[in-house]
Amino acid sequence: MTEKLCIHRIFVLFPNAIARKSLVLLIFTIVFWVIYLASEDHMKLFFSLRNPAPLIQWSIFKWSISPSSMEYFSLSEALLNPVVPATETELRVKEILEKLDRLIPPRPFTHVNTTTSATHSTATILNPRDKYCVGDQLEVLLEVRDHLGRRKEYGGDFLRARMFSPALKAGASGKVTDFNNGTYLVSFTLFWEGRVSLSVLLIHPSEGASALWRARNQGYDRVIFVGQFANGTSRVFSECGLTLNTSNELCQYLDARDQEAFYCERPQHVPCDALTHMTTRTRNISYLSKEEWNLFHRSNIGVEMMKNFISIEVSPCNNSENIREKCQIGMKSPFPSGYALKGRWITAFCKQIKFSEIKNINDCLERKRIYLMGDSTLRQWIHYLKKVVTTLKYFGHHGTRTFETHILLDVERHILIQWKKHSYPFVTLKVFSVKDENYISREIDRVAGDKDTAIVITLGQHFRPFPIKTFIRRAINIQKAIKRLFLRSPETKVILKTENTREIHSNAEMFSDFHGYIQNLVMREIFADLNVGVIDAWDMAVAYHTDNIHPPDYVIESQIDMFLNYIC
Repeated sequence: MTEKLCIHRIFVLFPNAIARKSLVLLIFTIVFWVIYLASEDHMKLFFSLRNPAPLIQWSIFKWSISPSSMEYFSLSEALLNPVVPATETELRVKEILEKLDRLIPPRPFTHVNTTTSATHSTATILNPRDKYCVGDQLEVLLEVRDHLGRRKEYGGDFLRARMFSPALKAGASGKVTDFNNGTYLVSFTLFWEGRVSLSVLLIHPSEGASALWRARNQGYDRVIFVGQFANGTSRVFSECGLTLNTSNELCQYLDARDQEAFYCERPQHVPCDALTHMTTRTRNISYLSKEEWNLFHRSNIGVEMMKNFISIEVSPCNNSENIREKCQIGMKSPFPSGYALKGRWITAFCKQIKFSEIKNINDCLERKRIYLMGDSTLRQWIHYLKKVVTTLKYFGHHGTRTFETHILLDVERHILIQWKKHSYPFVTLKVFSVKDENYISREIDRVAGDKDTAIVITLGQHFRPFPIKTFIRRAINIQKAIKRLFLRSPETKVILKTENTREIHSNAEMFSDFHGYIQNLVMREIFADLNVGVIDAWDMAVAYHTDNIHPPDYVIESQIDMFLNYIC
């Protein structure tokens, strides 16, 4: 339609045939030279990308770009590629996001009184028995009501179920099934004998979960990244971020293959290469209304729904334990994946070996190269192993500052264990260096791999304050890198450690466990078909009842014990 309109206007403005021919020739000549010049710049840009600057290494490139040159780049790209189709990654991100939107539909919110009330809701044991045996399933029907006592007609409440026996130092997660009509089925597997108590916490009502989901995906500006640029002997600071809403000239730190991006406002007279360190601050920005914030008051988070509920007695009933296959990579991890008993984690789906002696651990780790990639919850492994396995010594790679690469060595047994943090976003008040910065997918690409190599990956905590698209894309890029690794080395062992729960009364909009729960669902979706091991740190944290972003040593011991079972 547009083309016909343009032709019609030419005929109206230029009725003379010779004039029309001259105009068409002029337009053809201009278009030819524009395309030619754009192609030259495109080739220059292409060759510049093949020789990246050294700040972010291994095919990650950057350059300074102003808004005007950005417009020119977009124009030249459009001339060369009139239709730019969505990439495979973009389509996958969209697919997962649509699934999550269906899982977390908008819920009406008018007043706290119309939201789910832990006090007014009821719990009933289905098919109660006089005697319960180890291995039995105990099921509870939960019917939720609002603060006015009215039955809720939809689901979506964020609940956490747990059974426990304090005298036995025992605990396990319960499985919650949402019927989306105001009723829930809470299933408990009776793993141990003795007196067992039951708990269901209302972490957030469905209206709160819906509000968190909407708010999370509205913006990137709740966290400020402050970049530190070196300028001779002085330092220059600039605002940075995953996106920046500014007309100022930008430094772009991009990975074209994986479509990852990070930006800084370019300081005057300072090159983009001069970025050396980073820190973060939180802005006083919220996408929740004042009324919605009432849902996240301390008194409304983590409220017990089975208060005064009777405990039950579980008998052994002479049940013999089923002989299970040894724990190994590729096994599907159910939920719950195990339980805690007398301070020890016991898996529910495979035969487990207890690595309690230093010699046993050393024998397992001998000749192994282990790469830990992720956040500080995985760095805890380095600290724990150093305390327990005295033959492992720190190698002072760039010192041993908090966020710099940590390496443990045992030269005699040829053991190398390395922890390296994941790249942006990394949220911390502490200053950290970006000179050693890299995305996990690029780190995996650098690992040759063999039967004695193991990679452990965890991410999530630092992604909670940002739209879920960022996390989905990162997980997809890591999945692709693992596939490339398995092509060159199918014997390499890869283990995913899920993120764990954290303090429930921290800033809910940015750090609620609801965000972590959704991210765990995303990880399981993306990595479902890969031959990897899973350490369910979330399940362990609930079972041990440790709402701490950095769990205590006995939880870390259980995680590492599961890891050793996978690799030995």
